Amino acid sequence: MFKHTHPYPPFIPKYATKLIVGTLPPPRFTTGEFKPGDVNFCYGSRDGQLWPILNEIFNLNLSFETTEKAIKQRKDFLQKAGIGICDMVSVAYREKIDASDIGMQKVILRDLIKILQEHSTVDTLLFTGGNSKNGPEYFFRKKMKDYNLKLKIVKNTVPRIHEFVLPKSNRKIKTVSLTAPSGAANRAVGSLQEYKKMKTENPDFNTLDFRVWQYTPHFKG
Repeated sequence: MFKHTHPYPPFIPKYATKLIVGTLPPPRFTTGEFKPGDVNFCYGSRDGQLWPILNEIFNLNLSFETTEKAIKQRKDFLQKAGIGICDMVSVAYREKIDASDIGMQKVILRDLIKILQEHSTVDTLLFTGGNSKNGPEYFFRKKMKDYNLKLKIVKNTVPRIHEFVLPKSNRKIKTVSLTAPSGAANRAVGSLQEYKKMKTENPDFNTLDFRVWQYTPHFKG
């Protein structure tokens, strides 16, 4: 089986208030076999949409290439914006070498509860996906069981919002389960009533536009 190891440690600026939480990058990021247009950093796959979305929201003028310049642009933005990245999966094993969440087996999770306790300014988790099996919210809920914690629903429509109280510090943490920034999730986007309405009003409106619209208040708010 292929040992799919997360190639990047959590990137959390000192005074970060938000953490982006996914699973882990595609297997080629573990082996260092990048494709043209990949960036050697979190969410750097040329097939992913997170950085194009953030590029649009914040007007970043990012480079999309396998260079140190592209990495620095992303790190500088995260530092300035007070946004960190801490994916849930440390290691997973795969029979088929692909980037699907559902294909992960024998998953070893990062302890995000402990990480939150170590970073006292973080008050929001931005999941890049929902509670479907092996998604970031799914794994976070699994880790919460180790602490006898549960998420409390705040808003039950996409993007779903929950909250919980962190042990010891009694800090209230909000979680937002965004529509995944992947091509695989485009079908789900297409089925959403809000997207259909916007598409009817503007035929040029696409799934990237929808994510920009959905993500903006949670990244800028």
